[in-house]
Amino acid sequence: MKIRYNEDGYIIVKKLLSNEEVNKLVSSLEAEDSAVMAQSYEQDDGEGLKVRLSLWNQPGDDLTGMIIRSEKLVDTCTELMGGEIYHYHSKLVMKDPHTGGAFQWHQDYGYWYLNGLLFPDMISVQMGVDRMDRENGCLQVIKGSHRMGRIEHGRIGQQAGADLERVAEAQQVLETVYVELDPGDALFFHCNLLHKSNANHSPRRRWTMISCYNSASNNPVKEHHHASYTPLNKVPNSAIMDCTNLNDISGKWFNNPNKGPEYLPTKPRNQ
Repeated sequence: MKIRYNEDGYIIVKKLLSNEEVNKLVSSLEAEDSAVMAQSYEQDDGEGLKVRLSLWNQPGDDLTGMIIRSEKLVDTCTELMGGEIYHYHSKLVMKDPHTGGAFQWHQDYGYWYLNGLLFPDMISVQMGVDRMDRENGCLQVIKGSHRMGRIEHGRIGQQAGADLERVAEAQQVLETVYVELDPGDALFFHCNLLHKSNANHSPRRRWTMISCYNSASNNPVKEHHHASYTPLNKVPNSAIMDCTNLNDISGKWFNNPNKGPEYLPTKPRNQ
């Protein structure tokens, strides 16, 4: 698993979340009193469409927090990263039918480099809440592109986009892969892996949860809007189905960039 991750920049784990766990997550997010959904905001994709997101730093004790802190996520990321990790941030990304916007070619470290992270010792986990395929805007990755190092990024709408000339050159020598996921499947990918997703022009929504982790030894060198090192309180996988605090977000730290760059949310108790 680690050899493939190091070579390709990603691995796919089928059914990381069981059908029962996905159904519980969907029900909690679709509920009228969903606290996570209440914190959502829209982001311009630079092409006239919108993506809805809900973004938070500390994992918390609610259902999403139990998933983020579960053994199967934390242990897999720890193995791939080769040492202690902590939760950097997570987000729910929602592309609604016909209107859900695109994400430009980018590297996650293209954003995070600016937050005072000295090393690309970071990983993201995309988990399918809905079926994700070519029709509704699944992720595309350039296989092995993490080995190119960080690429220069510029602004496209409210997003950071990689230098497209460099991306085009990469696509001449590396394979572009459409990552189609069923609900519960998970993509673990390196922070320098080039990836994008097209707009959702289908009649089906495309929701996904993405959790990002940083190496404990890679603590940012400056204050920023995502979490600095906080020990991660791992929970057993059974905590997901045992969780009853579906909407208790008291331990979370939500971040809405639409409120301006000066916005730094109040930090809650550690998890």
